[in-house]
Amino acid sequence: MEIAKEEILHQVQKAKKGKQSAFSFLLDYYWNEVYGFQLKRVKDEYEAEDITIEAFSKAFDKIDTFDEKYTFSTWLITISKNIQIDKSRKKNASIYLQTTDASEEHIKRIADRNPTPEDKLITEQNLAELLRYIKELKPHYQEIINLRYFQEMSYNEISEALEEPLNNVKVRLLRARKLLSEIITQHHSH
Repeated sequence: MEIAKEEILHQVQKAKKGKQSAFSFLLDYYWNEVYGFQLKRVKDEYEAEDITIEAFSKAFDKIDTFDEKYTFSTWLITISKNIQIDKSRKKNASIYLQTTDASEEHIKRIADRNPTPEDKLITEQNLAELLRYIKELKPHYQEIINLRYFQEMSYNEISEALEEPLNNVKVRLLRARKLLSEIITQHHSH
C-alpha cells in the first residue's frame, strides 16, 4: 500500500500534536519495514521485534525533533540501527541503561484515551473465542494483552510489572492490539 509523501507528513504533524491515531498509523505503516531491516541484521525474530518496539518508542518520544525535510522511514531505520548497535555493544547491560526516561508531557501525549477500532473489535468478542485468538499471539504479546485487558492494569503498572520503559509498553500494546484485531478479522472472514 503506497501512501503519498504528503499523507505521511500529515500523519507526522498530527503525531507531533499528540494524536493517538497518527502514532497508530505510523506504527502500522512502518512496522514491517523496520522489523524486516532488523531481522536481516540480527537474524532473531524476538530480538528484531524488541529492537523495533524500542525504535518506535524512541521515535515517538522524540517525534518533535524529526526534521520534515528528511524521509520518516530513514529516520526510523537510523534509530533502530543505533539501538541495535548499542545492544550488541552492551549485550549484557540492563535495558534501562540505554532507555531515556520520557518527560511526563510526552508520556501523557501518547496516552491512549479513546478506544481504537482494534479495542472495539477485541471487546466485542465472546470471551472463550477471544482467549483462543490471544493464544495465537506470541507470548510477550499475550502477556501484555492479559495485563491490560484482564488484569486491567494501567500503563504505569504494566511498565513496573514488566520492568520495561513506559513507551516500550505503549508501543508493544499498540502492536499487540493490531495483531489481535487482524487474527479476529481473519477468523471472521472464513
